[in-house]
Amino acid sequence: MIKREDVYKIGVFNKPHGIHGELSFTFTDDIFDRVEAEYLICLLDGIFVPFFLEEYRFRSDSTALVKLEGVDTAERARMFTNVEVYFPAKHAEDAGPGELTWDFFVGFRVEEVNHGDLGEVTEVDTATINTLFVVDHQGEELLIPAQEEFIQNIDQKHKVITMDLPEGLLALDETEEV
Repeated sequence: MIKREDVYKIGVFNKPHGIHGELSFTFTDDIFDRVEAEYLICLLDGIFVPFFLEEYRFRSDSTALVKLEGVDTAERARMFTNVEVYFPAKHAEDAGPGELTWDFFVGFRVEEVNHGDLGEVTEVDTATINTLFVVDHQGEELLIPAQEEFIQNIDQKHKVITMDLPEGLLALDETEEV
C-alpha cells in the first residue's frame, strides 16, 4: 500500500485529450521526465494508485499529454479529470542535487539549530521571488525563507531539513500579552 509520506504531488490531470485515452496533465515538477520512472501515482477515492506510463509528450513547460496503460478511450480518461498526480519520493532521490523542486520538501520536518523542531512543511510558497516553506508549528503557520544559505542539512531518508536562521527571524520566544 502506498502511503502519503512515500509520495509528493507533482500536478493534476485536467481533462481527456482526443479519443484514444490521452490526458492533459498540468505539472509543477517534471521529475517524471528527468529520472527513470515507469509510473505515476493518482489519488483516487483517498487511495494512492500507481498507473504505468505508456507515453507522454510535452505541450509547454507546465503541461503534457499523458497516455496511461489501460486507458484507451475518452470515456475511461474522463474518470481521471481533476485527479491529483503524485510521484514516488524514492525515485525522486535518484535525481542529482539541485534537480529536486521545492514541492519535494512538503512533508519534511524543519529543525532549527537554536529552536529545535519547528514543525512540518505543509506547502511551499513560490508565488514571490522569495520561496517560503509554510510550516505548521503547533497549529500556527510559520513562513520560513527557503534559502540555501539558511539550510545546513537535508536528510532525505528521515525527511528532515536542518536550518540555521538569523536571530530575530522567528518570534517563537516572544510571550503574548495578557
